[in-house]
Parts: sequence; structure tokens; C-alpha cells
Amino acid sequence: MTTTRPAVPVSTAKEPGTGATHPHPRPSQPDVRSAVPPSVQAAAAWSWRIILIAAALALLLWVIGYFKVLVVSVAIAVLLTVLLAPFVRFLQRRARFSRGLASGTAVLGLLALVSGLLTLAGRSIVNGFAELSDQAQEGFRELARWLSAGPLDLSTDQIDEYIDQAQAQVSDNASSLVSGALSVGTTLGHVVAGALITLFCTFFFLLDGRQVWAWFVGLMPVGSRDRIHQAGRRGVVTLGGYTRTQILVALVDATGIGLGALILQVPLALPLATLVFLGSFIPIVGALVSGSVAVLVALVAHGPVVALIMVGVVLLVQQIEGHVLQPLLMGHAVSLHPVAVLLAVAAGSLAAGIVGALFAVPIVAVINTVVLYLHGHDKFPGLGDDDHAIVRGEPTAPEEPDEADSAAVVAPSEVDRSGPGTSRLTGEA
Repeated sequence: MTTTRPAVPVSTAKEPGTGATHPHPRPSQPDVRSAVPPSVQAAAAWSWRIILIAAALALLLWVIGYFKVLVVSVAIAVLLTVLLAPFVRFLQRRARFSRGLASGTAVLGLLALVSGLLTLAGRSIVNGFAELSDQAQEGFRELARWLSAGPLDLSTDQIDEYIDQAQAQVSDNASSLVSGALSVGTTLGHVVAGALITLFCTFFFLLDGRQVWAWFVGLMPVGSRDRIHQAGRRGVVTLGGYTRTQILVALVDATGIGLGALILQVPLALPLATLVFLGSFIPIVGALVSGSVAVLVALVAHGPVVALIMVGVVLLVQQIEGHVLQPLLMGHAVSLHPVAVLLAVAAGSLAAGIVGALFAVPIVAVINTVVLYLHGHDKFPGLGDDDHAIVRGEPTAPEEPDEADSAAVVAPSEVDRSGPGTSRLTGEA
């Protein structure tokens, strides 16, 4: 058996004086890749991929920022839909409402509830917030006087410098704070447009949420559709758990600090409780920051002793939230460590102000649930995998879906955990 060696490139050269040529083998070129260590090659391969992902994320964030009115309105609509979906199913199953009538009743009921609460406490809250601003400013001045004459013995120049820095920070971030609180911008037109978009999307998410989700799943590759559907179902469970738990946490914070202010006879107890309730939707830091306003008001109204007692009330409520409510309720709902929650809030506030702080934790929680499921760790095994999204163009089963099942946002059976059901989607969004 003979073997054939690869041909070696040769070159010919004339021998001086004779004109004879002699073949000379051409030296082989060194392999550049072999000279680069494998670790450097792996780092280079990761680097350009990371740069590409970062560029895509930057473009996505720019698009979101440009269409912030739509994005924030749709995000709020999703949260409201998750909250109202159980009520819609109740109306369908118990009151025998049609899906459209149940969805409309839920939206109108939400409007009636919000309007009623604003009517009952609106005047006190609106007038109280204006007075809270004056009280807080007077509280800062009172605190500065105490720091100057108190045990810290700070000089007037130091205190003035700190106050100027704080005022500069507030002035620089005032526009972003207001726009974040209004969720859509600083103009009344944006607020009205955002509210209308939110109500419109909430109604149709309740009415045709399954069809909208089926349309989205249909955009994905065929082989990945079922896994994306199952991951989305679990993401909705996490989002619903977070929303309900955060409302409960905010209510406990507002009740605790509000009762403390009422017992200590601090003025504007109802507006203070309302402020704490709204601020508590930012996990961990929201109740502490909004509770500091109650401390300033107590300092102005009753002096440093009552203010210190109010500090104790705020810290007690914060400890209850941090050591009881967050681990038992929020930890179970989102499965995030408090450090992850704090970092998410900080990153969201840096990226998008108050709006980013509000939505950072639910976004991170949903991403965590979805990624874990796609990597083989199912946080909600009781949901099963029997609920399938059959999009337009795929073969359908002869039986019709249960009308009550199609009322939920994305996948109804993930909210009703009595047992997995099979819902098939044949409509189009």
C-alpha cells in the first residue's frame, strides 16, 4: 500500500554563472491562529458578541425612550389586565357574562373605584400635597437649625453648602421626577393620551389577550413556539404575583406610617399615608423616602422629640417590610434576593427615573422566571404543559375552547391553578 504525500510548493533559482536551475522548497507560512493563546481567542470571540448585544440593547432602549408614551401605557395596561383577569373570569363563570361584557364591566368598575376614592379623599389629598411641600421646606430649615445648634455643632457654611447641593439635585431632577410620576411626560396632552391608551389596551387585553399572545407566538420560529408559550405563561404568573403582593406591601406601609402620624397628631396624616402608598411601589427604598416627609412634617409641627418618634415608626414599618413582607411575600412571588431587587431599582432609576424604578423589579422578575424555564428550571410545575397556543395556519382540534379560559391575559390556566387545561387559539390579532 502506497501513500501519497502532499505536494510541496517549489521554486526554481538560477545558479550564478551556469544558468542551471535547481528546485528549492518554499518555506511554509506560520499559522497566525496557533500563535494566539486559546484564552485570547475566546475573549475576542466573546467581545464582539457582547458589543453586538450591547448595541442592540442600546437601540432598543432608544426606541423605548422615543415611544415612551406608548410603552409606559401598554406596560400599565398589562399590570391592570393581570389584576382584573380574575374578576373577569368570576363574572363569566358566576354571573354568566359574555367575555366582552365582563371585560367592559371590569374596566368601568376600575374607573368607578378610582374615581370614588379620589372623590372621597381627593380634596384633602390635593390640598394636603400643596401644604406638604411647605411643611417639608420648613422641616428642612428646622433640621438645619437643629444641626447648627445641636450636638453635631456643624457650621452655618457647611449646612448651607449641603442645602445648596440638595436643592441643586432636586432642581436638576425635577423635570424627570414629574415626568416619571406622570408616567408619560410633562404635558396634559400626554397624560390624557396615555390614560386613554391604557384603558383601551386594558379592555382589549382582557377581551382578546389570548389572540394577541397567539399572534406574538406565531412570529417566533416554529420549533420554539411551544417553549416560548410555556415560558410566557409562567412569566404572567410571576407578574401577577408581584403586582398583588406589591399592592399589599404598599397598603401595609401606608397604614403603618399613616396610623403612626395620626396617633402622634402629625398634620396631614391622610396625604402622608397616600404619599407612602404611592412611594411604596418602589420596593425597599420607596417607603423610607416617602416616610421621611412625615418626619419633616412632625419636626415642624411638634419639634424634635415627636420627629424622632416618627423616625422610629418609619424604621419599624421598614423593618417589617424588609424582614417579614419581602421575604415571605415578595420573595415567594418573584424569587429575587433583596440585593437583586435593590440593584434592579437602582439601575431602573438611573436609566429611566421614577418610571424605571417602578417597572425594574417586575421586568427582572419576569425575565428571571422565563430564563430559568428555558434552561430547564420550572418555578411553576403545577401549571403543566398541556395548554398549547395554536396560532393561525396550524391545524386545530375539533373541540372549542372554554369561554371562561379565554378571558385571561395570555394564558388563563396559569392564574387559575386548579389544574392545567387545554386552550387552543385560532383567532388572529
